[in-house]
Amino acid sequence: MKQEILHIMPIGLRASVEKMLLERTDAEEIRVRIGQPLEFRCKDKSIWLSQAVTLSDMEEMLTFISRYSIYAYEEEIRQGFLTIEGGNRIGFAGQVRMENGQILHMTHIRFMNIRIAGEHKGCAKTLMPWLFDEMGEFLNTLLISRPGVGKTTFLRDCIRIISNGDGARAGKKVCVIDERSEIAACHLGIPQNDVGKRTDVLDGCLKEEGMRLSLRGMSPEVIAVDELGGKKEAKAVGQILLSGCKILGTVHGEEMGQIVKLAGMKRMCREKWFQRYVFLNKRENGERYFVIYDQEYNRIC
Repeated sequence: MKQEILHIMPIGLRASVEKMLLERTDAEEIRVRIGQPLEFRCKDKSIWLSQAVTLSDMEEMLTFISRYSIYAYEEEIRQGFLTIEGGNRIGFAGQVRMENGQILHMTHIRFMNIRIAGEHKGCAKTLMPWLFDEMGEFLNTLLISRPGVGKTTFLRDCIRIISNGDGARAGKKVCVIDERSEIAACHLGIPQNDVGKRTDVLDGCLKEEGMRLSLRGMSPEVIAVDELGGKKEAKAVGQILLSGCKILGTVHGEEMGQIVKLAGMKRMCREKWFQRYVFLNKRENGERYFVIYDQEYNRIC
């Protein structure tokens, strides 16, 4: 049971939400919108509760989420999301106040998206042998997929296996740069997801700064980062590789021709920084599969 989710729900809706969570263990999101019923987005369909969400319900939820001090979480809300216990992530939408092109804060929050945490341990098990050489050294790897396929889920499981070791290979020190708190899902600095026993996490840190910080202070063997693509990030990746550390990253895309057009990926692809390109996809039945290319773009799996 997702008790952490029930604790932030309006008291008048908790019984209905608890019943739905028990019946639909495949629920991935709960969408909350004032004037509309709660929407449970499951793997195969959306299910709507009959009772509409009121302004009082929304204010009650914000009170529970912020533990009765909404101002204490003003920075997280300004960024548009907050991670709570259990690794569940809440996205916010409402009226945004801007100044000099920057978001000052978000007020009149009227929409929420609760992403229910799901780790799917073992989903990357069959992928891992392709990501190491014959000496057991990790190969610089880029995971690629369109949104919604499970790229971050695969990344998280890769991190866990690399960190713990898998019998055939010893575990390695991993540093996760978790800019949006999606990989480790830290709450008060403590990972809510299992990212392995040799893993350190820089939570809420910009990717390029986090990669440099981890090199200076944590002596990682592998640095893991989600959603590469910017020029500053490419420069930081170059510094990582020069130090002898390995990189495990992700990027949005569906084909190689699309990837090489991204501003930060051009040099990385041209100079063959990555030794493995893993394209993740999903069949109509929801089953995930992958296709792997080497640094010369030859398909190997």
